[in-house]
Amino acid sequence: MFTRQGRRTAMTVGALAMVFGLAGCAAKVKQEDFNSEVAKLRQEMQSGDQAIASRLDSTNQALAQQDARISALEQELQAFRSEYTVSIEKVRGMLKFNVPVHFDFDSSELREADRPVLDRFASVVVEYYPGALVTVEGFTDPSGSAAYNLDLGRRRAEAVKEYLATAGGFGADNLKAVSYGEVRNRQVVPGARGPGEQGIENRRVALVIDHAAIATDEIALTP
Repeated sequence: MFTRQGRRTAMTVGALAMVFGLAGCAAKVKQEDFNSEVAKLRQEMQSGDQAIASRLDSTNQALAQQDARISALEQELQAFRSEYTVSIEKVRGMLKFNVPVHFDFDSSELREADRPVLDRFASVVVEYYPGALVTVEGFTDPSGSAAYNLDLGRRRAEAVKEYLATAGGFGADNLKAVSYGEVRNRQVVPGARGPGEQGIENRRVALVIDHAAIATDEIALTP
């Protein structure tokens, strides 16, 4: 593919060849024919330049729109994090939101106070990640057996999934629930457990966006 400079060079070479060719047949070529050929060449060059300029303008516009979208998303995420004390991590091309959605001891019922943060999360996803897969990860504190906690974590994840599907407007194919139960390496406060308010940091969910809509590697998620 010719660059713009290469295209000009090729056209110039062609023009010179034409001029010399016509000059060699000066006795047979009328001046008006020569002028006509030059005019055609000029028109072709102008059309080519206009097409290249149009493509460049289109590319620059697309890049500007992407930059604006990334900037808007960054501001939205920073506001979201500040307002709800949300931590955001980039993990293997995905965004993980550690949201302050917690559960009472031995309960999988979503608390009324935790609904606003899920509403805000849903609005970000719908605006910037339409069609993305959202995985709800459920966790428990280490009270009880590992098998029981794995099931309890699943019920917590399912409760949040159901809320997002109903209130957030997500499709069934865009939500997934998984449980990590009491797995030690994911506990926020290792070993903290109930009953009561103790260990509530471990009784939680995390939300993971698996997307391809925006290059989040370009988003600055400063502490």
